[in-house]
Amino acid sequence: MANSIARPDTINKLRFAADAALAMLAGMQLDVFTPMREGPMTPEDIAHAIGVKADRLRLLLWALVAAGLLTEKDGRFSNTQETNQFLVKGAPAYMGDRHANLSGSWGWKLKTADSIRTGVPQAKIDFSHSPPAELEAFLRRINTNTVSAAHSLLERCDFSSTKTLADVGCGGAGLALTITKACPHIQATAIDLAQITPIAQKIVNEENAAARIKVVAADVLSGPLPGAYDAVLLRALLQVFSPEDARLAVKNIGAALNPGGSIYIIGQILDDSRTSPAEAVWFNLNFINTFDAGESYTEHQHREWLSEAGFVDIERAKTPLAQGLGLMTGRKPA
Repeated sequence: MANSIARPDTINKLRFAADAALAMLAGMQLDVFTPMREGPMTPEDIAHAIGVKADRLRLLLWALVAAGLLTEKDGRFSNTQETNQFLVKGAPAYMGDRHANLSGSWGWKLKTADSIRTGVPQAKIDFSHSPPAELEAFLRRINTNTVSAAHSLLERCDFSSTKTLADVGCGGAGLALTITKACPHIQATAIDLAQITPIAQKIVNEENAAARIKVVAADVLSGPLPGAYDAVLLRALLQVFSPEDARLAVKNIGAALNPGGSIYIIGQILDDSRTSPAEAVWFNLNFINTFDAGESYTEHQHREWLSEAGFVDIERAKTPLAQGLGLMTGRKPA
């Protein structure tokens, strides 16, 4: 009996999933969803609302129906309940402004084969050699996600007894800005490399936050951080280091914590199976293309680094923060 030939079902599913994602991206970039917040609209009405021609827009609208983001009846298109909640401008959970991040990330991932073939990241992010204007634009763009993560952290964690806080690898200082605004009793220090801190200081000044946030240039791999803190926050920091450097960073950070102080690690954290959560698995493609080292590290690896640095009460949050980010916490013994 001849062996049956398998159908390329998984392959075709992935092909069309990519097309649906790109249709969503175009819809976000054009903001086609916001005009439909009041109800069904014709393609001509939507086109007029966003300032484009209806003939080509109509094709995108049908693609968005196929993608499950719109519905259609009698020639009029409507948002789904999910679309209304997340892709309509002004909604509390609005995600439509993340199109620049998605576009950048997907552009990087198209280079994955070349990055592996050459052994050189083809969309390398190199803070030390980036033009200041380009670096500032990048930091401001990712600050949107940082602020969202900070709000999510505030909903889970109690900072009422925290007096001093360090935002390590601060970037645009989004964590420090958001947490000190919500908790005005906290004095924060935003710490990053010397080429980053002028941009962080500029953003802090724009927010009139210089009285509550001090910006300091320091390399977390060079030794213990300057100062002593009740809490230290890291967003997307350990994941850009090699395992050896991540271990060293945790050790140096631990040395700067006051007894009884806590560390909060926010980022892509894999289950020990390395196949979930999806956000952390697929983010590894970003690391291949943008950094010489770094990856989504596992829960076990994080626990190992924290234990070696003397932390206790090490925990991983059971549910992710905003944008699917993981959270690991630990406490320095009193």
